[in-house]
Amino acid sequence: MNTHENSEIEPKEVRVEEFKRTSSGISRLVRRRNGQVVESRFVPTDGQRGPVDPDSAEGSWLRSDAPNDLESTSQSLRVVDLFSGCGGLSVGAREAALSLGLAFVPALAVDFEPTAAEVFGKNFSGGRVIVGDVAEIFDSPVGNKLSAAERHVLKDLGNTDVLMGGPPCQGHSDLNNRTRRMDPKNELYFSMVRAAEVLEPRCVLIENVPGALNDKAQVVQRSAAALSDLGYKVDFGVVDASRIGVPQRRKRLLLLASRDHEPCVDDIESIYARPPRTLRWAIGDLEGLSTPDLRDEAANSAPATRTRIDYLFDHDLFDLPDMMRPACHRTKAHTYRSIYGRLRWDEPTQTITTGFYSMCMGRYVHPSERRTLTAREAARIQYFPDAFDFTSVTKRSDLAKMIGNAVPSRLAHAALLELLR
Repeated sequence: MNTHENSEIEPKEVRVEEFKRTSSGISRLVRRRNGQVVESRFVPTDGQRGPVDPDSAEGSWLRSDAPNDLESTSQSLRVVDLFSGCGGLSVGAREAALSLGLAFVPALAVDFEPTAAEVFGKNFSGGRVIVGDVAEIFDSPVGNKLSAAERHVLKDLGNTDVLMGGPPCQGHSDLNNRTRRMDPKNELYFSMVRAAEVLEPRCVLIENVPGALNDKAQVVQRSAAALSDLGYKVDFGVVDASRIGVPQRRKRLLLLASRDHEPCVDDIESIYARPPRTLRWAIGDLEGLSTPDLRDEAANSAPATRTRIDYLFDHDLFDLPDMMRPACHRTKAHTYRSIYGRLRWDEPTQTITTGFYSMCMGRYVHPSERRTLTAREAARIQYFPDAFDFTSVTKRSDLAKMIGNAVPSRLAHAALLELLR
């Protein structure tokens, strides 16, 4: 890591994020608020020469099977990731840390899914991973004395720089007719607030679906007010991931809190903007790939599904006609054009969900191959680099669940870089 005050690149000439090619690969340059420019190693090598733009630099990072790393440093960023899943937020947090010349320390991760927690542990060594319920660790209401469980975790953790997490969001979904935004799980937002009260991190990141803003109990607004009462400067709003470089149409609600300065969620889309990225940018190099890796294994589609996929290709279509759909679509009006659809190379994808193996769950048919997306392709679209280790997973269903439930790492990277730089 090198910090430049007056060298070959003046701070005033560097935007918040830029890249340059070096003899050993690609370096990332980040401008701090004080004008300093931090240079860090980004991609070991991409085999190219000449200038490098964000599209090619970040594409090389996505395709690299060598984890990004940092030269030895005495400074670190200690991160607690609650409701962690397999680690989408932590991939972004690690990149934010490395880009600021800080060693990433995954101090604690908590998730109730054992398979996801195992994948997290394989990718982020050196910290503690707990398979369990966040609400049983931070188990007292905001404002109360520390419980025995809270004292125990605080003693084990020590200092925390960043607290982040994505509480379960099914109760907030516009598609969830059963709960209508009154799911008790929505109150898990306050586990995040209580964790902030116990751990006293420098900054907090909470992400969720935009529908959380309409929760009848106003969990987002109340959480923001509670964090403000704890001494944090707080802002929340919706970020369109496709505007900052994620190759899918995905909007997420971010709540940011900082002890250092006033955060502004709206700044994320403007400061970290990227031109729209297409499916080809993300997975074009994987066309025709065949490996024994479970990530590259196509779904075993049912005969009816294969017939529908063949119909799309045989008639050069991207939307399946109603006559080829199940009876529930044929016999009544609907607006589900993307379901049973085929993806286009020159556009971002729709939101990746846990159903990306199934064409009945959305527009997930590959543009040029008669199948749905593979796990590697879905992971790329979710901004997981090839270096991310999924080898402990033995079932496609488990892969689909953890990839579909993850947060694109670019969101965490941009949000935390804006909080920390």
